Amino acid sequence: MVTEPLRTLLEIEPEAPIIGPGHDYASVTDKVSAIVLTNKTPKGWFVGLAIAFALVMTLMAAVGYLFITGIGIWGNQIPVAWAFDITNFVWWIGIGHAGTLISAILLLLRQKWRQSINRFAEAMTLFAVACAGIFPLIHVGRPWLAYWLFPIPNTMGVWPQFRSPLMWDVFAVSTYATVSLLFWFVGLIPDLATLRDRAKNRAAQIIYGMLAMGWRGSAVHWHRYETASLLLAGLATPLVVSVHTVVSFDFAVSIIPGWHTTIFPPYFVAGAIYSGFAMVMTLGIPVRRFYHLEDFITMRHLENMAKVLLATGLIVAYGYGMEIFSAFYTGEKFETYMVMNRLHGPYAPAYWALILCNIIIPQFLWIKRLRTNIPVLFVISLIINVGMWLERFVIIVTSLHRDFMPSSWGMFRPTQWDFATYFGTIGLFLMLFFLFIRFLPLISIFEMRQLVASENERAVRSH
Repeated sequence: MVTEPLRTLLEIEPEAPIIGPGHDYASVTDKVSAIVLTNKTPKGWFVGLAIAFALVMTLMAAVGYLFITGIGIWGNQIPVAWAFDITNFVWWIGIGHAGTLISAILLLLRQKWRQSINRFAEAMTLFAVACAGIFPLIHVGRPWLAYWLFPIPNTMGVWPQFRSPLMWDVFAVSTYATVSLLFWFVGLIPDLATLRDRAKNRAAQIIYGMLAMGWRGSAVHWHRYETASLLLAGLATPLVVSVHTVVSFDFAVSIIPGWHTTIFPPYFVAGAIYSGFAMVMTLGIPVRRFYHLEDFITMRHLENMAKVLLATGLIVAYGYGMEIFSAFYTGEKFETYMVMNRLHGPYAPAYWALILCNIIIPQFLWIKRLRTNIPVLFVISLIINVGMWLERFVIIVTSLHRDFMPSSWGMFRPTQWDFATYFGTIGLFLMLFFLFIRFLPLISIFEMRQLVASENERAVRSH
């Protein structure tokens, strides 16, 4: 019974088509597999890959120089010991939440509209977590000693501090990445077998055949597949909540004004889903356009995602309001000063920019004419991504740069290496995504075939 409100929220216009008309099993398989096997690679793909690769080289140069020189090349300094690095870590982890939400939770809720977007959303999750994992590793200053974070005996007899939320992060993020990878790969197996059977190139047949793990589509295979999918979906669902909750504990368990608040766990989870769905829309709209997938990623999918953005955006807005209310309700002078500093201090432009990006502009999605306008949706999704990055920046930097004593106040000013590392990870994310859509099916073939069957059956019943 608890799932009924969620189904009501997500099942928008039940009669609206989930897939374009005129499709059958063969047409779905031909159209999706042709992107990988037979279609000529668009020139735009090479241009995008080249730009992404250039950004990855920038990342390599920035990280190499960091290893040689140390993290002093960044703008971090006491009291702002965390800045761009942890801001980017939290932002990337948040983006990785939408894939698991679409794949796991909507699967358990039996939402059919997820089937057109779940595959590339799951891939997006893996690439975002890979980008997120870079920042804690290089932030420690001596990444070759990162194994000290793991609970293994060493010559000094020093064990990790298990009461530290930073330690919890290691286990939460690694577990999330592992389960997401398994869930994504298991879902790919039937489609990899389809590519194996259709590939003309011998090398492709061997590679896809090895990855398909002997799939033949027998009843036993399908039974095991369904069982594994449901088990992994059940495991991944609590991880959607737990991972970003643990990330929020990095801040909430401290005594720093602006961090020491109990609203952070649900507030961070809602913000993660908010930014994750915005990124799915940011990637989905161009992919839909350039690969002519309007029949598969329909307006219904885009409108559903816009409604999810509205719902999670309102939760985020509530979190902003509760932060301010809690600070003044406690009467604690440090908390109230922190709020006033955010509103009127040196970083006030960043705060008001995030309010504009995350709260004000997304309200246009209430208007159906704008909610069904694809360029407007694309621009709003980009604005939300920027706003969610600014939110993490404001939470981290404005809470640190004014300490309890004025003698320890300071300002953070990012350097070129901060920007190079950040934009380099964006390049890594995009490069992985470009390679994914070139060599693997970006839409689940077998799930779309199931959807075609159910839609055709519904059409027959309606007549």
